[in-house]
Amino acid sequence: MDANLKSRWVTALVAIPLLILIIGWGDARLFVGLFLFVTIVALHEFFSMAFPGLVGEQVVGIFFGIGLFLSVFEFESPDIGLSLFLLSYFLIYLFMGGELKERLMRLAWTLLGGFYLGYLLPQWILLFRLPRGRSWVAFVLLVVMLGDSVAYFVGRRFGTRKLAPTISPGKTVEGSLGYIIGSVAAGLIAGKWLLPELPAGEIVAISAIASVLGQLGDLFESWIKRAFGVKDSGQLLPGHGGMLDRLDSLIFPAVFTSAYLRIFHP
Repeated sequence: MDANLKSRWVTALVAIPLLILIIGWGDARLFVGLFLFVTIVALHEFFSMAFPGLVGEQVVGIFFGIGLFLSVFEFESPDIGLSLFLLSYFLIYLFMGGELKERLMRLAWTLLGGFYLGYLLPQWILLFRLPRGRSWVAFVLLVVMLGDSVAYFVGRRFGTRKLAPTISPGKTVEGSLGYIIGSVAAGLIAGKWLLPELPAGEIVAISAIASVLGQLGDLFESWIKRAFGVKDSGQLLPGHGGMLDRLDSLIFPAVFTSAYLRIFHP
């Protein structure tokens, strides 16, 4: 077993039991606190990549993301608060120092990082709050994480055709197909246990869409890292890189599932 794979297993053996306890039996405030913590860490990693050495810019970006997180958590439909919040940050960057174009680019990175992590990550909390929310959170996590694990092994063993070489050279078409198959299989097994009332066809559809969105989320973060010229967002999680490297495939599926349930299972 190579060192990277061993580190991945060690990290998983520590993190997964803790996650199961929090999702299955933890207080709702503990779940919120967990996602606030991982969001802050991910925001720090993002803005450390976006603004290396610029501590002030990093702090401004992190607080922007935290503000968005709290607006989603507190109000769930934060139209008025969000408008005022955006206005305040536009004005902050209007009067910041630096060249005009440079300031505009810094504002663009701040908006991207804040919405990407501070606004989209709390969708897990909205999902948790829905009826059968604990079951849905566990279901989506199993679908994405097991699909990702299958993709890792299938890609290493059979992968030859590059999926997106300019963004993530290590990903292959074979691994991507393994991801979808693994996710659907995990969804069918987990669905019978966690969501027995759902028909198999709906479970297959949700699992397949979540698996595709998980991969697109992974590619999206890889695109950001490629633009910043870094390999990993951080070194917090052995074998996985930074917190953002572990969260990237989980963000888009949570947004989709939360929206899907609100529309089709209100």
